This record gives sequence, structure tokens and C-alpha cells, in this order.
Amino acid sequence: MRVTWLGHACFLLEEDGYRIVTDPYTGVEGYPPLETEAHAVYCSHHHFDHDAVDCVKLLPARESPFQIREIQSFHDDQKGTLRGTNTIRVFTAGGVSVVHLGDLGHALTAEQLAAIGPVDGVLVPVGGFYTVDARGAKAACDAIGPKWIIPMHYRHAPYGLPNVAGVEDFLALWPAEQIHRLSGTSVDTEAAPAGVLLPKF
Repeated sequence: MRVTWLGHACFLLEEDGYRIVTDPYTGVEGYPPLETEAHAVYCSHHHFDHDAVDCVKLLPARESPFQIREIQSFHDDQKGTLRGTNTIRVFTAGGVSVVHLGDLGHALTAEQLAAIGPVDGVLVPVGGFYTVDARGAKAACDAIGPKWIIPMHYRHAPYGLPNVAGVEDFLALWPAEQIHRLSGTSVDTEAAPAGVLLPKF
């Protein structure tokens, strides 16, 4: 599986030519307008920066190599009373499983962790304010136990929502040797090193 960070919380997942886009954004400061193609689009929730499905051109339908599991969660730590629900999705193809945590706003429960199950990679929000913060993101990753992690939903000027934190606080929680700064935005998961992967946007 190939994973490409398109910015904010949006990723392209590819397997055997099949393309999935998750959480397409619009109106996020600094990022260029999103223009991409996919066979399927998934949104963790219906806020403008996660469900801009009109920015994704749909390709002709074909059989998907992906299996997808959905786990319900919340966008805040008050059972959704502030910002509603959030859908976590586990995408599996080619023997690789990746979980996109969406705008997770709380600590994962034992039931949610069991439903997520073993995965190779985690796409985790780290910027706080609307989601878990750096320590909450680290706790989620520790509980899930993936091989590799890609942080998302953070401010890296001039990109990102103005009231969320940068990625630095999250990176500070990991040993330096476990942080891998990539030369581009894509990762071939079979060859991905263990630790935190930081795509270069």
C-alpha cells in the first residue's frame, strides 16, 4: 500500500491502482485548493476541512482491493456534545492495515482499541484544540501499537488551521532516532521505517 499525505488530515491510499481519499479539505489556511482523483472518498465527519468531496474527481467504479472497518468515536471529550461524532476507519489491503483516526477528541476506550485491532500504521491528529493534543495523540499511538505513525491536523506555517498547535510537541515525546523526516509526501508502507514518519509538504 502507498500512503500519500495531501495536507491537513487528507490522505491518498493506493493499492493495485485503486485510489481512496480520506477527509478531503477545503478552506484550510495556506494549503492550495485540493485537486485529486479517487475511486472512493471517505470522511470521518462533516466539517468543512474534512468532507470537501466535491474537490475529488471520482474515477470509474471498479472492484476495490481494500477492506474497511469503521469504529465510532467522538470529536470531543464530552461524548460529542461539543463537536459531534467522529468515524475512525481501518483500511486493509495487500496485507497492510492503516487506521485513520479522523478528528479524535478523547482517549480511546478498550472497546474501540479492540475494534481497531492490530495495524501497521496510524494517521493521528496532534494539533489539539479540536482534537487530542500531542500527549493524547501519543497515548493513542502507544495503545494501538503500530509500526509507524504519520501525524496530521497540525499547524506548519503557512499551512494549517490558525488555532491548532504545530507538530513539535508531538515529536518531542519520541526518541530522536524514531523520527524520520521524509523527502516527499508519500510512503510505501512495506518499506516504511518504524517510528514517526514526517512527510515534507
